[in-house]
Amino acid sequence: MTKSVNLTDSPQAVLERIVYQVEKVIVGKREVIEKLLVALLCGGHVLLEDVPGVGKTMLVRALARTIDSSFKRIQCTPDLLPSDLTGVSVYNQRSGEFEFRPGPLLAHIVLADELNRASPRTQAAMLEAMEEKRVTVDGTTYPLPEPFFILATQNPVDFEGTFSLPEAQLDRFMVKLRLGYPDPLGEVEMLNRMEEPFPLAQIRTVVLQEEFVSLQKEARAVHVDDTIKQYIVQLTTATRTHPDVSLGASPRASVALMRASQAQAFLKGRSYVIPDDVKELAVPVLAHRLTLAPSALLSGRQAEALVASVVAGAPLPVRRHAAG
Repeated sequence: MTKSVNLTDSPQAVLERIVYQVEKVIVGKREVIEKLLVALLCGGHVLLEDVPGVGKTMLVRALARTIDSSFKRIQCTPDLLPSDLTGVSVYNQRSGEFEFRPGPLLAHIVLADELNRASPRTQAAMLEAMEEKRVTVDGTTYPLPEPFFILATQNPVDFEGTFSLPEAQLDRFMVKLRLGYPDPLGEVEMLNRMEEPFPLAQIRTVVLQEEFVSLQKEARAVHVDDTIKQYIVQLTTATRTHPDVSLGASPRASVALMRASQAQAFLKGRSYVIPDDVKELAVPVLAHRLTLAPSALLSGRQAEALVASVVAGAPLPVRRHAAG
């Protein structure tokens, strides 16, 4: 029987146990794993973009196994239909009524593998689920379970057979992360671990579903001082007025950056957010939401570097926080 985390454990203990389990198959990527946990703690969806073969799918599968919740995987292809995600109503000849057969979106954790290989119509079918946490089939609305996360992977847009994700959908991903190639020593260690048959089978459940929901509520209770909120708005506003940006970060991005900063502080054992939390998360939360101006694209400017420069140029707020 799998032993779960007791809620008397500190958030750091929960993090360490999850990281320990995930690093059985993902080597040397602790920072990415932590940011993934931050997004899940505040109920956000995650987009993992990188070249094929670096372990995006393995990372999501490993993390899903640490949370005792239902898990479904969707392999996105150009012929995937919206009903393949949401489910269909099927006529039952015995009862004489239509019965709803739920699709993979009605799971706690959904891995949408190679999301940008799906057609724009199918990508749009995820919008309601991501934002409203419900799906509508044949005029009937079905609520999604709690917690609910979409962890999507995508290949770079210049790869064959990919479709660019629309801005509205990108804006609904809380963070965008990249794994990158491991260093040589890490890759050798990965090969050693992959000698074991079925390495994912070694990963154990760390948090039960109801425990994770309780952790989410605690993370949302982390104090955010008004000076921190003003700092967040200062950063998002700077992206909207930047000469290299044609579409800046939305107000939804401000909310996402605040929520992510709360979860970051919670994982580090603090009851309040500090400016360093915001600085560390600004790039993964904001960069994918920006649309660069044509002149910036022609000059090879990257959204990540642009957000980093905005953060570097913004004055830090005076540190002030609630007691505790």
